[in-house]
Amino acid sequence: MTKDIINASNAIKIERALISVSDKTGIIDFAKKLASFGIEILSTGGTAKVLQDAGISVKEVSEHTGFPEIMEGRVKTLHPKIHGGLLAKRDKDNHVQAMKDNDINPIDMLVVNLYPFVKTVQNDADFDTCIENIDIGGPAMIRAAAKNHNHVAVITDPQDYEKIIDSMEETDGHIGTNIRKTLALTAFSMTATYDSSISSWLADQAQEAITRRTSFSGTLKQKLRYGENPHQSAALYLTDHSVRPGAARAIQKQGKELSYNNLNDTDAAFELVSEFEKPAIAIIKHANPCGVATAKDPLDAYNRALMCDQTSAFGGIIALNRPLTANLATLITERFVEVIIAPEIKAEALEVLQKKNKIRVLETGAMPD
Repeated sequence: MTKDIINASNAIKIERALISVSDKTGIIDFAKKLASFGIEILSTGGTAKVLQDAGISVKEVSEHTGFPEIMEGRVKTLHPKIHGGLLAKRDKDNHVQAMKDNDINPIDMLVVNLYPFVKTVQNDADFDTCIENIDIGGPAMIRAAAKNHNHVAVITDPQDYEKIIDSMEETDGHIGTNIRKTLALTAFSMTATYDSSISSWLADQAQEAITRRTSFSGTLKQKLRYGENPHQSAALYLTDHSVRPGAARAIQKQGKELSYNNLNDTDAAFELVSEFEKPAIAIIKHANPCGVATAKDPLDAYNRALMCDQTSAFGGIIALNRPLTANLATLITERFVEVIIAPEIKAEALEVLQKKNKIRVLETGAMPD
């Protein structure tokens, strides 16, 4: 986030914040810092209790609005005193007058993350439970605050807490325009991803393979070394509704940063060996198989795959559908390889591979079904 020069034209002073989070990572420390600036904190339900138990002064949203939570919490922040406080333009006389006429206080900061819909689905919850984990009030507030980012700072990711506090400490409790724009971008990206995950799940539930409209979204996992060509940039995003084991979700145990081509070839190799029940090895280069083989054990499968085309296998990608052992790692490292991917990398194998520390080594944790 770019440090702003604080002046009357681009910075806002935070005086009131609304905090309502499902993911409470770091929220106590963040709220304590906000309170140290003299900021009034509004909150709801479980978040309010967590903050109060930590000794932080909190005003319940129901007290702020004068209206109780109803319908098992489905309706609690959907109120003019909340949305008017988020959407009001502080530099428009008619907006300011509307706030006065309706006893609406401005809300300068919104700290919200959403019901854990994706985790609920991944935990194989029943249909009704998944439905109840579709957040309504959260996205409504986030979109309101992000739309009105000229006057409101919206924070949807705990990763941003430290940056926000650092900025406020440098500027006597202000937040500049560039930071607010970046936060708004993060907020709209998050609600788009959230809705995309819900629509994908509902398509599965309704058994609609082809929908009238579709969207694709994901969360940044890592920037790649370069794109399809060295002068291009690339990044890897993970879809939130899928946990399929593979190259994208693998943990890199060692080696240089992956490029787009590395990842593309590694994915092809791993998907290929996942087709076999017997021990299998695939050696891929430039998206083409140099050799593929099955055998009673991975060592034999590797030798068979290598014999298909030893020349092309130089500098290739090697995938196996069994744990990588020290013996096989020793054999593989006799030749130059770019990437090795397996469901498990044995500790002894990793010791062998570390002698060739430029080799990228990926562990998926499982084979795809």
